[in-house]
Amino acid sequence: MASETAHGPEAAIEPCPLCKKPPALCVCESVEPIDNRVALLILQHPQEQDKDLGTARLTALHFSDSVFKIGLSWPSLAKALGRPADPKRWAVLYLGSAKPADFPEGAEVAVLDKAGQPVLHQNSELREIEGIVVLDGTWSQAKTLWWRNAWMLKCKRVAVRPSRPSLYGKLRKEPRKEALSTLESVGLLLARLERRPNIETKLLKTFELMLDRYREHRKAMKQNVPPAR
Repeated sequence: MASETAHGPEAAIEPCPLCKKPPALCVCESVEPIDNRVALLILQHPQEQDKDLGTARLTALHFSDSVFKIGLSWPSLAKALGRPADPKRWAVLYLGSAKPADFPEGAEVAVLDKAGQPVLHQNSELREIEGIVVLDGTWSQAKTLWWRNAWMLKCKRVAVRPSRPSLYGKLRKEPRKEALSTLESVGLLLARLERRPNIETKLLKTFELMLDRYREHRKAMKQNVPPAR
């Protein structure tokens, strides 16, 4: 809903019911549906406020088997998903900063143990993953979600090593240079797990369009701002 403190025409503009973004930033019409084999669960911290540049809802909209939830804690993976699930066959996108040496040569995805070290038999471990859990929010918010959901300790931990920086560029300040948006992380991870590069291609196409519209919107807003007196 529009903020109660808003004034003028902007106050009457309702956000998109799907992505919750203002109409000027909505790119839902460009979303190409993806039938994913590896399920997706995105858990967003309630205080995540970056509605303009955030990508969590938009990411979930791409996939046929995806669940998007807002909250702090759930008693189990099954409760969060709304269906039975074995956490041992799911993986949580790792919050720590994995070292290049933790990844097999040429790999962008690796399974880590509870100490953050790469496990043996990477290929078989990756093949066993039935779904991934992604924590959406700031660095501290994501850590809060991790510590408040003990069932995640039963899940595998998977890390990604992007070959390029985030498309956010200077639009959004990230805590680490290798940090990606939720959309980019999911695109990279699911494309590698399912061995379908087009998954990442489709998500990045949507992301680039969203960023273009954001830049255009910001430019238009600046041009409409009256000069300071």
